[in-house]
Amino acid sequence: MRKTVTGIALAAAAAMLLIGCGSDGGAKSRGNAADRAGDKAPSSQSASPEAAPKKGAHEVTLEVEGSGKVAVMYNAAGSGFEEQSLPWTLTETVELTAAEQRVGYLVTAVPGTITAADGSLQQAPCVIKVDGKKVADNDAGKNPKGCTFTIKG
Repeated sequence: MRKTVTGIALAAAAAMLLIGCGSDGGAKSRGNAADRAGDKAPSSQSASPEAAPKKGAHEVTLEVEGSGKVAVMYNAAGSGFEEQSLPWTLTETVELTAAEQRVGYLVTAVPGTITAADGSLQQAPCVIKVDGKKVADNDAGKNPKGCTFTIKG
């Protein structure tokens, strides 16, 4: 009984730490370079249809496969821990600061469990794509660590 209570307390503490580390501001909290510089940069009134991508900006797509509903913890431009209907996809633009371009920016998708074809429980399959290229997966749900990738440059 004591081991069970200790385990539950440790799991609850870890969950609170993970949830407390995220930003609920999403893209607002990261902003773009002009926002962080106090809007001092001049802005163009017309957007070029073939505007070059910003240096350090990456399109990140998180995917979780399967059916039904499952809790998904994720971190891209924004972060969250929410129940999602599967299949689930989230696409965001992550704008890296100069420091993040040097040391990297961690992107994660950690889905909950689903029932496998053999009736056992396994983590839902996940994939991370950066700029349209698949960069991480969890081996169709066989790797319980979820999907993580560090974006640089």
